[in-house]
Amino acid sequence: MSDKIQKRNNSSLKEKAQYALTFGVIATMLVVAKFPIVVIFFFGVFAYFLWKAFSQPAHKGVREVFEFYLSANEILRDDDRKWFGFEVQNAISQGESILQRMHGAPPLVYFALGALYNKLGDHESAVTHLSYVIENENSDESTYLHPSRDLRDYVNLLRKIERDPKEAPQTSSAIRTLERLRRNRGTVLLEESREKAPIQRKKELADDLAAAANGEPERSHREDESLLSTVTESGRREKYNASRQSGRPSVTRRFLKRSRGRDDEDFSDRKPITEVLHDIYDKNIQ
Repeated sequence: MSDKIQKRNNSSLKEKAQYALTFGVIATMLVVAKFPIVVIFFFGVFAYFLWKAFSQPAHKGVREVFEFYLSANEILRDDDRKWFGFEVQNAISQGESILQRMHGAPPLVYFALGALYNKLGDHESAVTHLSYVIENENSDESTYLHPSRDLRDYVNLLRKIERDPKEAPQTSSAIRTLERLRRNRGTVLLEESREKAPIQRKKELADDLAAAANGEPERSHREDESLLSTVTESGRREKYNASRQSGRPSVTRRFLKRSRGRDDEDFSDRKPITEVLHDIYDKNIQ
C-alpha cells in the first residue's frame, strides 16, 4: 500500500517551526536571566513531552478505515487474482477490529466486511453484515446525526480525499469501487449468502454430530478448515514423495507400519485398566 492517505504539508512544518522558535526564545530569556543550563534542559524535555501528549494528530483508527478499504477492494476486485484464505481472513480481522473500536462505523465498512465474508464462504456472517447495511434504514449515511469524534474525523478526511483525489488516488479509487459494488451488487450478494447459509449450517451441524459420535471434542468451523488444509497439504507431499520413489512405500509409511507393529506386540499382554485398578484396590484393603 504505497498510497498515502495524508501527506505532510507545509502547514505542519510551519507549526513545528513555530514551536521550535517559541522554545528558543524562552530558552534565551532564561539564559539571560542566569538560569542554570540543567534547569533549562529539563524544562525543554518536559515541554516537549507535554506537547507530544496534548498534540492531536490524525487518529490511527481513522487511517485504518481507509487502509481496510484498500485491502477489501483489492480482494473483491474481479481481476482473476487468486487470494489465499488467510489473506481474506486478515482483512476481515482488520474490519472487525474497526467495528469494535469505532463508535458509529461507516456503512461502507459493514458492506465491505460482509462482501469479504461472502468471498470466504462464511455466509451466516455475510448475511449479518450485508442485511444491516442494505435492508436497515438506520444504516443510511443520512441518519448519522450525532457523530462520534472518530466518525467526524473520518468524514473530514473522506471529503478531503474526494475534493482532491490526487492526494490519495488509490484510496479514492478504492472508495468509489466499493460504493459502486455496494450499489450494484449488494442485494445480489445478500441473496446469494441467504441461499447458501442453511447449507453451510447443515454441513457444520453434520460435522459436529459426526465428531460427537466418534467421541471427538467439538471444533469450530475455522479449526476444521485449518485441519483440512493441513491434511490436504500433507497428502500432497506424501503423493509427491511416493511418485519420486517409483511406487515404493515411503520411508514414513514403512516407519509408521513398523512402529504400529511394535506397539501392538508390546501391549498385547497388558491387562485392561479395570483389572489393574481392582488389583491395586484389593492390595490396599488387605
